[in-house]
Amino acid sequence: MATAIDLPCDGNGVCMVCKKKAPEIEAVTCRTCATPWHVPCLSNPPKNLASIAEWQCPDCFLPTDGATASLPAVAVGVGGSSGSLIVSIRAIEADESLTEQEKARRRQELMSGAAGKEGKQREDEEGVKKSGDDSDVLGLLDDKFNCSFCMQLPERPVTTPCGHNFCLKCFQRWLGQGRHTCVKCRAPIPQKMVSQPRINSALVVAIRMAKTAKPMPGNKTNVYHHVCNENRPEKAFTTERAKKSGKANACSGQIFVTVPPDHFGPILAENDPKRGKGVLVGELWEDRMECRQWGAHLPHVAGIAGQSGYGAQSVALSGGYEDDEDHGEWFLYTGSGGRDLSGNKRTSKDQSFDQKFDKLNEALRVSCKKGYPTRVVRSHKEKRSAYAPETGVRYDGIYRIEKCWRKVGIQGFKVCRYLFVRCDNEPAPWTSDENGDRPRPLPDIKELKQATDITERKEVPAWDYDEKNGWGWTKSPPTSRKIMASGNIDEKNSGRKRRVKNTSVRDRLLKEFKCEICSKVMTFPLTTPCAHNFCKKCLLDAYDNQSFIRERTSGGRTLRAQKIVKKCPSCTVDISDYLQNPQVNRELMDLIDSLHQKIKEENADSGEDENIKKDNTDEDENAKQNTEISDEKFGGKPETLTEEMKSIEFQQLEKKRKQL
Repeated sequence: MATAIDLPCDGNGVCMVCKKKAPEIEAVTCRTCATPWHVPCLSNPPKNLASIAEWQCPDCFLPTDGATASLPAVAVGVGGSSGSLIVSIRAIEADESLTEQEKARRRQELMSGAAGKEGKQREDEEGVKKSGDDSDVLGLLDDKFNCSFCMQLPERPVTTPCGHNFCLKCFQRWLGQGRHTCVKCRAPIPQKMVSQPRINSALVVAIRMAKTAKPMPGNKTNVYHHVCNENRPEKAFTTERAKKSGKANACSGQIFVTVPPDHFGPILAENDPKRGKGVLVGELWEDRMECRQWGAHLPHVAGIAGQSGYGAQSVALSGGYEDDEDHGEWFLYTGSGGRDLSGNKRTSKDQSFDQKFDKLNEALRVSCKKGYPTRVVRSHKEKRSAYAPETGVRYDGIYRIEKCWRKVGIQGFKVCRYLFVRCDNEPAPWTSDENGDRPRPLPDIKELKQATDITERKEVPAWDYDEKNGWGWTKSPPTSRKIMASGNIDEKNSGRKRRVKNTSVRDRLLKEFKCEICSKVMTFPLTTPCAHNFCKKCLLDAYDNQSFIRERTSGGRTLRAQKIVKKCPSCTVDISDYLQNPQVNRELMDLIDSLHQKIKEENADSGEDENIKKDNTDEDENAKQNTEISDEKFGGKPETLTEEMKSIEFQQLEKKRKQL
């Protein structure tokens, strides 16, 4: 019988009783549920080494009399009675009508103390899912895509070269154990993917689109906006005096928003007279000059926009400092300064003196003390981050600086460091969540032990979370110190309103699964190690006439063969090793086939209705024409009547020919 202290190890291998990481020699695994347990903390540990292979944990070991099989599962929290919790877990395990996945879900709800509340919500969601037409898309995704570790829809999905999909965190935890093979097929994982896995953005968009299409009970459905800035009327420009090509000497284009340069927080719809949408999370621009035009981050070179003594409005993550650490929802940002900029300011990467909390660094520290919101943009130049966009500059939402300090950096000089934590009402571009952020505990920063000049916020933050309204201002935002222009845009230049075709969720979802070469829905989809998706035929045809090695000879002697580099059609990553044995992403292919089948069934049903409606319309038109002929029989000439009848017969023949 289990006692109150019998608790397993968590996902990181830490015992939930003694709060210490269990060494391998003191850990034992249940043969039924494969859960690790700390032997010294067990009330009934294995008797000897021979019994370890057949050992069952207290949750899986049921009495032979089945006395607990009829006990109902009651919802108890973590702080409730441990004995009741164990009895409830055993009752769930004894219920033969539940599948293993349902048992795992109910055990999790029981441990979180939310079984009663979440049970009704789950029933409501299942009812809505069954009743909706487009909501079954989420069911298709749930059936076709499951992370092999957590058995859920992949969160920040990554796709291995062997065509299997996993959550980024689950995948990194697997790699952290020194296992560099796929958990499903044991195929080797390339070293570059081990060091820097890439998120499959096509799957992220598909999962989010399916989730937002499903109506949630009691909640308003958020629409996912994907803004494309390819057809703008105004761009950055150069004059005849420009000495360099490109945008090296370019002037900024028109500023499209009506916020002052020192505006804090998000840019809302009322500040966007051109589109009436504001700056949306996930909005992508070609470069920093275009990002400036929409007010997300005004400096086109500097990484910090702010004023010392007033605060910082925005920062840009563009790979300028190798000390930066990007974890998506939070990141460690390095301040500016410490470099000799007497030469080329764009290429000077070596630090020559310590950074100080002054100028722009002081602006960031003021925002930390006051709790001001800071806009964050990420650039494709940030090569060390899995959360950076593949091209251009992307707006990733509002962050708040929680702490700042100084420490010795990689180059041996002191740098200013800032802990940014995301606090936006909209989901991040790399997640498939439907809602925005909630307050989260601060991460454990190891470098704080050697840090100096640590600054933490003492007062209530100006930007904070409210259960009713979400993230917003708890105090009046800072008054602008800049003279703001009127910002009126000429009405003549306002773009024409486009008619958006009302397509189903399945059609829009299929458009996200298009090949990056032929721009059509993929057939036999391949996902490269750099997270780009192509048709198998399109990708192989792109390198059809190229061999993998180049034979070399010199003076009649055979030299060592040289490998031929084959770059990805969408980026500069070498995929020659992947092309030797490309594996089709079977999960993605099954999903595309299922979507095609659903659309075909819908079109067949709607086609019958349209044919019936069309036949009725044709009969009405024929009856109307015959009525007009009969009215003219007695008053019109025979020649005229014959010509009209021939014309009507010709029109009917033409209509039948078009139908065929």
